[in-house]
Amino acid sequence: MSETLAQNALAPSGLPPQFPDHTQLPESDGSFVKNFQEHPQSLILTDSIGTTLERIHPDGQYAIGQDCGIYWRETEPPEKGAEAPDWFYVPNVPPRLKGEIRRSYVLWREFIAPTLALEFASGDGSEERDQTPLSYAEEGATTRPGKFWVYERIMRIPYYGIFFVNSGELELYQLVGVRYQRMIPNERGHYPISPMEVEVGVWEGAYQNQTQQWLRWWDLQGNLLLTGTERALMAEQRAESAEQRVELAEQRAESAEQKAVRLAERLREMGIDPDSI
Repeated sequence: MSETLAQNALAPSGLPPQFPDHTQLPESDGSFVKNFQEHPQSLILTDSIGTTLERIHPDGQYAIGQDCGIYWRETEPPEKGAEAPDWFYVPNVPPRLKGEIRRSYVLWREFIAPTLALEFASGDGSEERDQTPLSYAEEGATTRPGKFWVYERIMRIPYYGIFFVNSGELELYQLVGVRYQRMIPNERGHYPISPMEVEVGVWEGAYQNQTQQWLRWWDLQGNLLLTGTERALMAEQRAESAEQRVELAEQRAESAEQKAVRLAERLREMGIDPDSI
């Protein structure tokens, strides 16, 4: 019997069992990252949206998960009661719990669903689109439900995206009532996510030594949200442009002064005092 189950078995009679928290649940199921793009893809999303979320949450109360488990039911083993989106965002929760780094996100402890969950599909998307419902056998055993069904019916995540890393295609779903409806992109080819004050779409370019298509954010006016490196590079380019403008102005001033000196010399050669003009 696991430590958690043992604690539950020892709970006083008539009281609910002690539900485990993030320190008592596994932080990994031992699976490998699916591909070399998955980690940098998470980084580019987290890095570029930081300033936007800091504006939305001046108190710092939000959390971002990258391939972290979201526990939604107690099972044995515990991992069967969790899903691990490749990237997700939860508003109005502390980034750390009692000073500790989060190991997972436990719905029965915090009750706030993520606003957005993203999956990076390296296959045909069958796993990410799986709508198999939870079913109970006569003996009480359960079968593992599909990701899509859990996000839609149990976690009730308002926005769910599937990004196909090989083709660069993006499917985004919005929870309308009790079901997901596939969203239609706007005129820029992006999907607005109003609670986050951003649009999400596909961008082609270089990041971390990989040139390909990436999932990225834009603001609601269509401006690309930059990573820290991109912001630093832009600031450097602006500084260089400003320096070049100063140098050009100095060159123009020097050229004008030289022209004035030559004109004065010509006037003197003609017997005209330039100071008298």
